[in-house]
Amino acid sequence: MKQTLLWLVFACATAAQGAAPGAPPPVPAQALKPAAQQARAAHFAAELLSRYHYTGIRLDDALSEKIFDQYLKSLDPEKTIFLQADIDHLSDARTKLDDAILKEDLSIPFAIFDLYRHRAAERFAYARTLIKRDFDFQKDESYQVVRTTEAWPDTESDMRELWRKRVKNDWLRLKLAGKDQRRIVEILDKRYADFLKRASQVKSADVFQVYMNAYTMAIEPHTNYMGPRAAENFNISMRLSLVGIGAMLTRKDDYVTIRGLVPGGPAILSGQLKIGDRILGVAQGERGAMTDILGWRLDDAVVLIRGARDSVVVLDLLPADAGPDGPRKRVSLIRKTISLDARAAKASVRVVMDGKAARRVGVISLPSFYVDFAARQKGVQDYRSASRDVERLLEELKREKVDGVLIDLRNNGGGSLAEAIDLTGLFIDQGPVVQQRNARGEVSVESDTRAGVAWDGPLAVLINRGSASASEIFAAALQDYGRGLVIGAPSFGKGTVQSVVDLDRIAKNAKPRFGELKMTVAQFFRINGGTTQLHGVKPDIVFPTGSDAEHAGESSLDNALGWAQIAAADYVPAGEMKSLLPILLKLHQTRVQKNRDFQDLREDIAESERRRRNNLISLNEAERRKERDARETRLMRRDARRDAGRRAGDAGVGKASASGKDGAIRDDGLQPGERNLATELAAEKARKDADDFLLTEAVNIVGDQVTLLQTDARFAVRNTPGNVLMPH
Repeated sequence: MKQTLLWLVFACATAAQGAAPGAPPPVPAQALKPAAQQARAAHFAAELLSRYHYTGIRLDDALSEKIFDQYLKSLDPEKTIFLQADIDHLSDARTKLDDAILKEDLSIPFAIFDLYRHRAAERFAYARTLIKRDFDFQKDESYQVVRTTEAWPDTESDMRELWRKRVKNDWLRLKLAGKDQRRIVEILDKRYADFLKRASQVKSADVFQVYMNAYTMAIEPHTNYMGPRAAENFNISMRLSLVGIGAMLTRKDDYVTIRGLVPGGPAILSGQLKIGDRILGVAQGERGAMTDILGWRLDDAVVLIRGARDSVVVLDLLPADAGPDGPRKRVSLIRKTISLDARAAKASVRVVMDGKAARRVGVISLPSFYVDFAARQKGVQDYRSASRDVERLLEELKREKVDGVLIDLRNNGGGSLAEAIDLTGLFIDQGPVVQQRNARGEVSVESDTRAGVAWDGPLAVLINRGSASASEIFAAALQDYGRGLVIGAPSFGKGTVQSVVDLDRIAKNAKPRFGELKMTVAQFFRINGGTTQLHGVKPDIVFPTGSDAEHAGESSLDNALGWAQIAAADYVPAGEMKSLLPILLKLHQTRVQKNRDFQDLREDIAESERRRRNNLISLNEAERRKERDARETRLMRRDARRDAGRRAGDAGVGKASASGKDGAIRDDGLQPGERNLATELAAEKARKDADDFLLTEAVNIVGDQVTLLQTDARFAVRNTPGNVLMPH
């Protein structure tokens, strides 16, 4: 899990665009106070972490200092809110944050947050005054993009200079995107006022969660605290189902707005709701009182809309095409269990031509290793899980007579360890899959015990830097067994195992009050004895990537565990990929040398790396316009080339890439939530429809693999599951 920042808390609170220009800062005068159950939950979590966490680290003054630094980093990562004097003033708390938990008195961390919120209000209120001034865009000065390693400003004057450059950069981006002065003032004033409004809606539970995650991540980056609401959302993501109306919601200009309808859900089946409709009120039951939710946080509104299965919810709607004072309508819906199929495994068939021969490659995309834990524990026969869905898809692909299979695990951050083992078992006929070492140093081997395989043909796995944890277990096991190729970019490098602890269940609370703790309890190792920790899984065939170990992945996280190695497990390889690799690599390199998309990607990576090293952006309009024009020219040239390729029927050119006409790179100066809904949805569709040339090349590699195995008996014998190959 990436570092929890306060910005995420605010984003969870609302994505609205808030107060009117000129409105006073809506920051409450009264400080937030911790609830009694929060202090008890913190103490309870600390006892569990001290006893059962993999590192066995105790909560003391030394850890308190790390918590202090992590908390400040969570609140003010770019050093643009606090002054150095504030940090000096807070330094007395450096060794007292352990006592805040052990003595169940959270007043100090809440006081730190209160100072943060006060300072943030000052900064954004000042930003609003700056947009009414004129900027000199002919002056040669620059703005530092990333300030995470910088010191906090010494003086208020230094801080104001920082914010002057920040606002000037925001203004210049909008100006370069073609916005006039009136529109720029309107956008920026709303942007900064919106932050102030979001700050006013932060609750005690938000502060507590940020602080608790500063504590847990001071120990190790994948131990996290989840409050009751966050825990429920986590469980929804694992079981891929919830009880509700089947509408995807967002916040637009203080309105809870429908941005999508789930197929088969009550909302779409009613025929009365459509994308863009705004929900003004929610009532429980036909006779329930209507609760006005205008201006509410999105998560608070969602709680009202969700509910018990087969119960009635009534929505007060303002139709998408109606003005603010337009006619409303009331819609009654019966809540049902909604299956989140969009996040489940999916399969498709791609055809690769090898001369006159057509190679059919089945592609299975798996976004996460999900499982309905509760249904499985209750003994439900048809509970949903990733491995079960993939097994069903493999049967469908076999009926479609595919020659090879590619498992796409890009950006799959993991999930259930048991599902990673079961998924591996679909491709190997019994044997160890992963090793675990617990806090006592004891090593256990987790194995696939199910006889037979669901697919014994050519196989590959596609990964990238976003493939983590369970994805790495699966990819590493197939690589160690020689069962399939691993293609793409090095994976994330998360080699730890977490157990989710329901604090309320242990405390025997009747209702959710304490939340859940996702705690690292072991480190996992490959069956060859190595670990994916820090290093990740290295692909057999590597694709270019803009992510590197320094800026992305486990090694970029604070307090990450180190790399280690143990003895290999007792296993017998199921195939031998090394003999295929030289030929596959040569075929791959020949293709990509002619592939302009790969060349464009390398060009973009080099440019991105140049900007990252420089870490400065010019605030001179002429210089920025020159850079923008060069970038636009480059993108238009790519678009023209792709258009020409499509007209010529060039299969190697394909559709516009994600850097082309969909505007993914072209800077409109706007931030998420500031574009109208139609524009956002159109951009999402364009990204979805864009040519995935990395996937296409991975499919081509599987096609090459199929050809070699079908035409060369030497390779076929060495890569047939069931043939016993001695380790080498």
